[in-house]
Amino acid sequence: MTHERPIIGVEDRVPVRLAIPLGLQHFMSMFGSTVLVPVLTGLSPSLAIMCSGIGTILYLLVTRGKIPNYLGSSFAFITPIVAVGASQGLNAALSGIVVAGIIYVIVAGIIKISGTAWINRILPPVVVGSVIIVIGIGLSATAINMAYDSGGSTFVMSGFIAAFITFAAAIAFSSIGRGIFSTIPVLLGIIVGYICALFLGLVDFQPVMSAAWVGLPQLQHPTWDIGAILLIAPVAFVVIIEHIGHLLIVGEIVGKDYTPMLSQSLLGDGLATIVAGLLGGTPTTTYAENIGVMSVTRVYATQVFWYAGGLAFIVGGFCPKLEMLIRSIPTSVIGGVSMLLFGLIACNGLRMLVTSKVDFSVNRNLMIVSAILIIGIGMETSGISIPIGNYTIPGMALSALVGVLLNVLLPRTAPDDSPSTPAEKACLETHDLADESQGAPEGLEVASIKAEEPGPASQQKGMSNVDAARCTQTFQSAPGLRLGRSGTRA
Repeated sequence: MTHERPIIGVEDRVPVRLAIPLGLQHFMSMFGSTVLVPVLTGLSPSLAIMCSGIGTILYLLVTRGKIPNYLGSSFAFITPIVAVGASQGLNAALSGIVVAGIIYVIVAGIIKISGTAWINRILPPVVVGSVIIVIGIGLSATAINMAYDSGGSTFVMSGFIAAFITFAAAIAFSSIGRGIFSTIPVLLGIIVGYICALFLGLVDFQPVMSAAWVGLPQLQHPTWDIGAILLIAPVAFVVIIEHIGHLLIVGEIVGKDYTPMLSQSLLGDGLATIVAGLLGGTPTTTYAENIGVMSVTRVYATQVFWYAGGLAFIVGGFCPKLEMLIRSIPTSVIGGVSMLLFGLIACNGLRMLVTSKVDFSVNRNLMIVSAILIIGIGMETSGISIPIGNYTIPGMALSALVGVLLNVLLPRTAPDDSPSTPAEKACLETHDLADESQGAPEGLEVASIKAEEPGPASQQKGMSNVDAARCTQTFQSAPGLRLGRSGTRA
């Protein structure tokens, strides 16, 4: 039998005995992706982990512990870092990472001065919900590819079995577990999958045995190169779009509006990226994996992220043996749990569309959602991005831009749908007022306005008995008609 787990709020305090495994759960969830970026670019995996911990702690300080987020390695920078590393060297690439962080900080300052009202205008729920779905389903290909092999390039049945067991275990702990077992289903799923992988011969303990217990990080420092900066730094604008999307997802999950704190959130991410570039780490971004963990566990306390960040700092910077132990987790195990986490992100996008009452009988909404989904999911799952000079635009960013443009350009009402007479306009506005007086959600049929006994809403609008009767007849004959608060058909 399934049950509802209690919600642990953003500012709630968690006992240390529970906070430690919860922090470890977030650490394990981000580990695979955070390590993969430096492996692909040639940077140090240990420094990437350490800098993710430092970055997360900086983020929590800047946001005053009000936004639950973990910062890990950003995949958006892989191509330009590889290009610069091959020609000018990785130290030159670090200078581009530092400037990318500075761009975050500048944009955060601009938003602080200009305010965030524009976000609600250009990013309404119909756009944001669709982009969130793209983020979740777009990552599905990554999760499936990880689950279908054990770290190689071909399908391995033993790896797939480990992935399936991990996936099933995480679902079971989340759905039927009790107490702490239902609070850390992701961590327990990974442990079960790891044990399975041991029996299947997928775990190599040799690097763990040969690693030292204590070590010092081998820091790298940037050498300033204008060419590297021009190639890497502009990618920051793509990540900023991703950051806004993630912030809105987190707000939807925890039930808070974080839009007014966008400037602080971007500032924290920017400072984290600057520090990473100065120390030899990878550029950071808020992580979808950890957002998925919050969604499945209903634990939103930022206290837990302090533990996760501190653990990453210690493991990445000073304990090579623990790092090697975690890196021994097979790719297929991480892929199994990622299938669940990424699916939950997509579900949060669907939930936003439902709770915001996006009306799919309206052609405008259909066009926006269709364009975002087909472009974003198609490009992300196919691994296609659009090259522009030395840069590439991924599917998530392009779909978000298309959605914003369609939201701005498409008319909100058809020309022949506009109220043509004062009586019709009063009727439309009365419908909204009557809707509010009944406490009914916007867009639903409301109680009739009687012709012989006009209600308060029609009296407020100065409508005659005849007009009130016509208004009633109109909405009774077309109960699916949806209205906007401006008194026009949406």
